[in-house]
Amino acid sequence: MAQPDPIEKLILELGRLPGIGERTAARLAFFVLKQARDSARFDLPPLAQDLAHALVEVVETVGLCEDCQNLCTAQKCPICLDMRRDVKVLCVVEGVADLRAIESCGGFRGHYHVLHGSLAPLDGVGPQELKLSDILHRVQRTGYNEVILATNANVEGDATALYVARLLRGLELKVTRLASGVPLGGELEYLDHATLGRALSARQSFDS
Repeated sequence: MAQPDPIEKLILELGRLPGIGERTAARLAFFVLKQARDSARFDLPPLAQDLAHALVEVVETVGLCEDCQNLCTAQKCPICLDMRRDVKVLCVVEGVADLRAIESCGGFRGHYHVLHGSLAPLDGVGPQELKLSDILHRVQRTGYNEVILATNANVEGDATALYVARLLRGLELKVTRLASGVPLGGELEYLDHATLGRALSARQSFDS
C-alpha cells in the first residue's frame, strides 16, 4: 500500500482549520516547506519545528480556568487572579475570542464567564453542551451586582442571553445586554433591516 504524500497530508490537515480553504492551506504548506529550505541555507529558526512544538505544548498545557472557564495554564486565569478587577460585575461571553476582544478595548474591568458556544438546538447544542451549569452558583457565591450578557447579536446569541437571564431571574441583581445598532461611522442607507430595527428599539436620550 502506497504511503500518503506528506505534502498532501499537510495541506489536508491545514484545511481542517476554520476559515482555511484548500488554496490557503496549500499556500501555507508551501511556505512552511520553503522556510525549511531557507533555514538550512541561511541558519534561520526552523519554523516547522517551532510550530509543531507550539501546537503540542498548547494542547498538553492549556486547560480551563476553574472560575470563569477562560483558557489558561493554571487552575485560575490571570483575570480571575487580578485583585484590581471589579468583583461586582460579571460579563458572560460565548467564547475566549470574545473575551479577548472586550479586554482589548480596555473599558471593562470586571470578571468574565465563558460559555464556549451558544445555544443551537438544530445543531445539537443545548444547555448541557455549554458552561452554563455553574453560572447561577457562581453569581450567588460571589454576590455580583450586575451580569452583562455579551453574546452575539444573532438568533443563537439572543436565545443564549434569554436562557441565562431566565436562570438569574429572582436574584437581586441587574441583568443587562450589550447595546446593538448603528456602528460607528455607519450610514443608515446601507444598514440591514435587523440592525436598523435594533437601533431604533434601543434608542437613548440625547442631551445637547
